[in-house]
Amino acid sequence: MRVTLKECVWETFGDDLQVVFDAREAITVSDPTGQIAALLSELSRAPQTAAELAAALARRDFDVSESAVCEGLEGLDTLGLVEDADGRWLGDPAADARHFSNLSFFSTYAGLERPRAAFARRLRGAHVLVLGVGGGGSAVVQCLAGLGVGRLTLVDRDRVESRNFARQFLYRHADIGRRKTERAAEWVREFDPDVEVRAVERWISGPGDLADLVEGVDLIAGGIDGHPDAGLWVNEAAVRAGVPFVGGGGTRSQVMYQSVVPGETACLACDAADRPAPDSAAGAALRLAEKIELSNPLTGPMATLIGSLIAFEAQRHLSGFEPPRAAGGRVVLDLREGLAPTWQPFTRDPGCRVCALAPRRDGERGERGEGGER
Repeated sequence: MRVTLKECVWETFGDDLQVVFDAREAITVSDPTGQIAALLSELSRAPQTAAELAAALARRDFDVSESAVCEGLEGLDTLGLVEDADGRWLGDPAADARHFSNLSFFSTYAGLERPRAAFARRLRGAHVLVLGVGGGGSAVVQCLAGLGVGRLTLVDRDRVESRNFARQFLYRHADIGRRKTERAAEWVREFDPDVEVRAVERWISGPGDLADLVEGVDLIAGGIDGHPDAGLWVNEAAVRAGVPFVGGGGTRSQVMYQSVVPGETACLACDAADRPAPDSAAGAALRLAEKIELSNPLTGPMATLIGSLIAFEAQRHLSGFEPPRAAGGRVVLDLREGLAPTWQPFTRDPGCRVCALAPRRDGERGERGEGGER
């Protein structure tokens, strides 16, 4: 393997070496002989194998074996300072230019066994079902297209109205009256012809209306409105198909996103089962809150933030650069507290009817939902 140094700088202070890759922190390494500084210098000069690095260090009067160099590279890998040189790029100049920023982002999480290009390839090979291309959904579409997700299926039933322009930036004045899915798909094709996109205009009245749409998808993102149980319908369709689901929304003073991994985490039905008793004060407050008719209080920044958070969680699911942050719960950002986030886990219901619908995996015994958390 050819190893390369990430974009970092370093400086010697007495017997220590200070290295900075992320501006938020400096890494201090003991280096009384200057051998590590010499190794970094060689790596910055050109990608090299362990054998080539051992020879280069020998020319600098450091008697270091190839195995010792390997140990040193493993240490630098643990610190997040090196990566597989041959995994930095996608291999096509046009694709490398198109995804330059995405690849640069993934460099933070790349290493000797985790090439940055592999993260981007997973996104390019993914199929995402986007439910709703309105408020947060229009931002979801733009973010996923920017990430280079290879295939998008867009579902909505609304048409463009002038009141959408405060927060739905896929659309223009000339689009008033057009189907949102039609215009959103057109935007994706204009933005990046390499992204395959399908528009579906459909009224969703239950989980069965999503059954054909979830086949072959890697993730469901967004959500549908128009009915109090709409989120539960999506949740059930996702769990039944074994497809991760990332949704989100907002109130007058909060924005949030949630994530469900069928068969691994609690689901929205578990969360609904944990609601306070209807005859309690908390239950009454919740019941009253559900009767409020919101007049689309989301501004552009709020809707864009919701869509971006959903897309970022989708990026975690699809690429695997880090674990999903909201899995089995929701992350709530409070506008009254400067958007300070809190994670609110769902309480898993051992007898959840929906969780029991998740496909069984090889080696599992019994039905899902039995025996509580595994």
